[in-house]
Amino acid sequence: MRGVAMSLTAAASGFVVFLLSVSVIQGQDGWEVTYTSTQICAVKGSTVNIRCSYTYPSTMNGLVTKVEKRFWFTELNNGEHVDLTTMSEYSDRVQYNSKNEDCTLSISDLRERDSAVYKFRFITNHSTGKYTASPGVTLSVTGLQVQVSRLQFYESSNWAQLKCQSSCPLPGHHSYVWYKNGQNIQGQTSDSYSAYVYPADSFSCAVRGHEDFPSPSVLIQGQYGLGVTYTSTQICAVKGSTVNIPCSYTYPSTMNGLVTKVEKRFWFTELNNGEHVDLTTMSEYSGRVQYNGKNEDCTLSISDLRERDSAVYKFRFITNQGGNYVGYPGVTLSVTGLQVQVSRLQVYESSNWAQLKCQSSCPRPGHHSYVWYKNGQNIQGQTSDSYSASFYPADSFSCAVRGHEDFPSPSVYGPKLPSVSVSPSAEIVEGSSVTLTCSSDANPAAKYTWYKENVNKPLSEGPQLVFSSIRSSDSGQYYCTAENKLGMKTSQYKFIDVKYAPKLPSVSVSPSGDLMEGSSVNVTCNSDANPAANYTWYKKNLVPNPVLERLSEEPQLVFSSIRSSDSGQYYCTAENELGRRTSANISINVKYGPKRPSVSVSPSAEIVEGSSVTLTCSSDANPAANYTWYKENQTLLQGPEGRYHVTSISSQDGGNYYCKSENQHGLITSSSLSIDVQYGPKRLSVSVSPSADIVEGSSVNLTCSSDANPAANYTWYKENEDSPKASGQIFTITDFRAEHSGNYYCEAQNRRGRQNSTFHLIVVAETWKSIIIGTIPAVFLVVVWLSVFLLIRKKRTSKQLHKPGDGSDNREQFSQQMLVGLHTTSGSEKALRSSRRRKTRLSCFACCHHDKERLRTMDGLIDQEDSEERDELHYASIHFSKNRTDPVYSNIRPAGLRKHEEQDEEEDDDKVEYAAVKFNSASTPPRTRGQETGEDPAACYSTVNKTAELNRKC
Repeated sequence: MRGVAMSLTAAASGFVVFLLSVSVIQGQDGWEVTYTSTQICAVKGSTVNIRCSYTYPSTMNGLVTKVEKRFWFTELNNGEHVDLTTMSEYSDRVQYNSKNEDCTLSISDLRERDSAVYKFRFITNHSTGKYTASPGVTLSVTGLQVQVSRLQFYESSNWAQLKCQSSCPLPGHHSYVWYKNGQNIQGQTSDSYSAYVYPADSFSCAVRGHEDFPSPSVLIQGQYGLGVTYTSTQICAVKGSTVNIPCSYTYPSTMNGLVTKVEKRFWFTELNNGEHVDLTTMSEYSGRVQYNGKNEDCTLSISDLRERDSAVYKFRFITNQGGNYVGYPGVTLSVTGLQVQVSRLQVYESSNWAQLKCQSSCPRPGHHSYVWYKNGQNIQGQTSDSYSASFYPADSFSCAVRGHEDFPSPSVYGPKLPSVSVSPSAEIVEGSSVTLTCSSDANPAAKYTWYKENVNKPLSEGPQLVFSSIRSSDSGQYYCTAENKLGMKTSQYKFIDVKYAPKLPSVSVSPSGDLMEGSSVNVTCNSDANPAANYTWYKKNLVPNPVLERLSEEPQLVFSSIRSSDSGQYYCTAENELGRRTSANISINVKYGPKRPSVSVSPSAEIVEGSSVTLTCSSDANPAANYTWYKENQTLLQGPEGRYHVTSISSQDGGNYYCKSENQHGLITSSSLSIDVQYGPKRLSVSVSPSADIVEGSSVNLTCSSDANPAANYTWYKENEDSPKASGQIFTITDFRAEHSGNYYCEAQNRRGRQNSTFHLIVVAETWKSIIIGTIPAVFLVVVWLSVFLLIRKKRTSKQLHKPGDGSDNREQFSQQMLVGLHTTSGSEKALRSSRRRKTRLSCFACCHHDKERLRTMDGLIDQEDSEERDELHYASIHFSKNRTDPVYSNIRPAGLRKHEEQDEEEDDDKVEYAAVKFNSASTPPRTRGQETGEDPAACYSTVNKTAELNRKC
């Protein structure tokens, strides 16, 4: 801020006030900003109002213009447009006037560091509707200083003339306050003060009303007659000219009885870290500095002034008496070059019009004549410091003070075509720092704005676009604009190609729905990479062992006819020289109908009746199949498990089984599975052949049969004989004789068990003559008595048993026949046994006919008869054949009773086996069963079993 501080002071008069206070209008096509003053000086601690107004077109391209943002900024922020209200150093000290188009800025509690150039900017809703008013307003915030304008030394005291001043003239008239040694000097209101002073006295001043911001205290230098006087403490000079800085010094002629002599004197600046270095010894001043050596004149002369000569210069002298004196505060020299300022600009279609002013950063004393140049050529007749003219963007202007044409101002001109450079210039890698720089030859210096192609808003403002960590998305075409008061230019495009490693690959499947076996499927791997990535496909096979299978090195994995075995986890890698990335896993799930089911049985060995058996049906299908089990076309089970379980398998469960596998994509049937259930012999039966009369000497076949798996082996036994009679299913007696009569049984056996048949009794008559002779009287008596007995029994039974709905005549007839037994003894014991047999037969009858009530009724009748007829004789029903001379043999016992039933019969002491004997004539053919009516009482069963066994048979 040294240049600003110097801008409004001049040398010759000691304090020259120059305040540029004119209205400045900036604008084009209706866009305007007006500053009431472009330079303002204010006292530290006070409040300043920088007055401003702006206008803009009400519509553009048919769209109503609206101001979306407006703010003030300074040029201290590297060319960036930063709103003052967002800056911490201006917090709570800045206010904008928001009324209409008034843009006045107010800053309170001013500080010296607030000195800056302030500019107003507003932005509208139009893409090009942004406006910044230049050149802005220069604010100088100054603190007061006490300057010693004159000093005289006396023996006892000194006399000084003091002045309270600032680095720039304050507007208006002010009243001052003076302080001596910190105490208010009453009655002193002028900016000047004269008084006798002592070396220890200090002085300061302040503007009345701002006593909180006084000047620094000044200690008046000079004692014992030593002193330095500067004619002016601030001087402004033109670059290239010669400046004289007047100075004088005094010292006592004698000190301590000795004549005082000045042994050394020189000028120095405060730019040398506080060291007092003689200017004549410094290379940058070589040949350009002279000291006046006459008497007490210490004037400094500097020729060929350069802007870097701007500094504070001080004089120092040293005497032979040890006197060493430096003149404070020194002289501030401002070396300024001329500048062409664009105070007003209007833009037209073909050209622009501008009002220009030739000026310096500090006012120069006196009146000067100026020279103007356009494109380096002298513009004749232009001697004022102002010049107005039309110009084209390529035109340039400069000015000079007449007589100093060798030191013209820099030319002002619009920006040239901007150039764009990229750093680093080598390959750009993602994540690195990249800087794009826009540069253009322009005066005043251009302001830069960065853009990216196809992006509607600016990226940044400033000559550099910086990417601290550039990304792949930052690739593209960039350009910049350079703009100053005289025009704007746009650069050519700069393409930024960022090199980067592959991004995380994405994987897609086509088609995107269900993938059916046999269809065409493409799986694509894609990754953003520069340079382009190379791709590799992998498949993870998890069964039977985890294996990584490398498939292809193409971006696409193609299945022309996908199979179920192609299902699995896939991923791809994308790789270039900068890196390698791996995609996430993608699952390929191929859908298909069931394959032919496989069927199995557990246990897989022989299946034994009563064991637990599981049939399993399995089929490869996606989605999983549902299963149906069948046995001989009979549906057994449906469900997703495919298992049919039999807890206790029986022989009836044997047979052919098969299953069906089905999902929404198809169905298929398995091959047949044969289940062979093994079991021990059961349902053992014995038959006799011939089944009719057996004649002595004939051949008899006893046949044993059973249900068994595997097939049973048979062995024949005769009762009370230990050794078997025969083996095989058929036992043949080729020449049947009387000694062959007896009880026979067979045993059936396989590896799963064995079973014995019941006894089978064969009875043979000795001769046919003896049988006939012995049986004629007996038969006659039996017929008589039996007829009487049946008549009586019929009557009684009819009275006691016959009720409506109780049964048919066949039941009564059958019950009466069963009541007749063959008995050859008399007495109470045999009568009881007869009664038991009758009860057993009745039980069988009642059970078979599901009539328990009748059973109880008949039991009662039998008990009553037993008591009444205990001594009666009972005879077997005998049927006489026409031919009584032929002996007849009878098969008396049905075959097939179970072995345990035999054991039950053997344990029953009361059980007696009888044979019903039929005598047939040898010459008469045997009566067939078809000729018999019903069950003849004479053909009664030969064996009476237990009631329980009869009930079981029912």
